[in-house]
Order: sequence, then structure tokens, then C-alpha cells
Amino acid sequence: MAEPIGELEVGSIGEVAITVDPTMTAAVFAQGEDESFPDVLATPFMIGAMERACASLMAPLCALGTLSVGAKVEVAHFAPTPVGAMVRAFGKFAGREGALFWFDVWAEDEGGKIGKGRHARAFAEADAIVAKAEERMKK
Repeated sequence: MAEPIGELEVGSIGEVAITVDPTMTAAVFAQGEDESFPDVLATPFMIGAMERACASLMAPLCALGTLSVGAKVEVAHFAPTPVGAMVRAFGKFAGREGALFWFDVWAEDEGGKIGKGRHARAFAEADAIVAKAEERMKK
């Protein structure tokens, strides 16, 4: 596993803002005629914004050829957000356990908090991730 080129201060907060568009709704996941999902922000897009907020804190610590990758997600999504609304996602560095960097994450829209949880990231070599993915498909 790759190592960071500096330290991340506990309590540091990263933030990402997104505006919900029709491509980010739960409805886009419907694949069959028997599937129907609402035109509100889909949970995977909320989690993606949370991950990006955490990754923004880790990016300055990445050595050449490395990046941070998501390792674990424990998140609840408890309020819907309509198309056109802005969502702000946050990641607050909580500490390190071995190779994992843990963050408290939450997201909010104009009506308040829409989700919260924990997320862990680790550093990895970019080339190694792609090589491992390709090798898995050869089996």
C-alpha cells in the first residue's frame, strides 16, 4: 500500500458542492419495465460526493503515481433532494487505523441534513489498481 507524503490533521474538513441534475436521480437506475424509482438524488451520487469531499483532503498527500481510493462506506440516506437543488457534502478526518483514513461524512441540501455516516480511504498506486482489475478479469 502506498504511503502519504505528509500528515492529515484530525478535524480537517473537505467539502464538495453538486447541483442535482436528471442524470443523478434514482430514476436512472431503473432497468426493466417493472422497476420504478423517484426523480430525486440517488444514494450512490450522494455517497460519491461524500467520497470526493474526503478525497479532496487526501489529494495533497498523494505521492507521484498514487491516489486515494474508497475502502469502506457506512452511510444512511434519510431525506430526498429534488432535481435542481444544491447539495453540499462534507468529510471530516477522524483518524487513521493502519492504512485506513477514517472520515465522518454528511450531506445537506437547502432543507437540512440528508445523509450521514463514515467513510474510509487508503492510498494506492494508480497503475497497481488498474493492473489488479485487469488481472481479475482474466480468471
